Amino acid sequence: DIEADSFWCMTKVLEGIQDNYTFAQPGIQLKIRQLEELVKRVDRQLHNHIVNHDVQYLQFSFRWMNNLLLRELPLTATIRLWDTYLSETEGFSKFHLYVCAAFLIRWKADLLAKQDFQGILLFIQNVPTAKWNDKDISLLVAEAYKLKYTFADAPNHLPDCRIKPTL
Repeated sequence: DIEADSFWCMTKVLEGIQDNYTFAQPGIQLKIRQLEELVKRVDRQLHNHIVNHDVQYLQFSFRWMNNLLLRELPLTATIRLWDTYLSETEGFSKFHLYVCAAFLIRWKADLLAKQDFQGILLFIQNVPTAKWNDKDISLLVAEAYKLKYTFADAPNHLPDCRIKPTL
């Protein structure tokens, strides 16, 4: 039954990211902090360049987290990426963070060439992905997997961003 299949597919997509779409969007706020911490650990030069020009991660990555990179990629590339998310345990809720970090780092040379707030922000909000294809997404996903397997099982890799358990 197509209705039941659609329901369970949507349930799978939303599983683990409900906090992204509730009041004050705490899930997105957490992911933005985690992205900043991860990039700081993985590529301090890029991180410093971004923050030294007064660009806040919130200004560009909120849209990445809210729309799951849908607005940054062509539809065929998005379908390929989301297929990876669906095949991953917690793909939308956890793996997406590593994809966003790999996506940001992918543009390092371009971003380092920008020497002011406006240049950095305009570029990062309009990255040139219109002609991206399966190969580009495969490379992005491969970089994200490298980050995931380097950091995901290290319990202290995002110490300032962990959700504190409630008692």
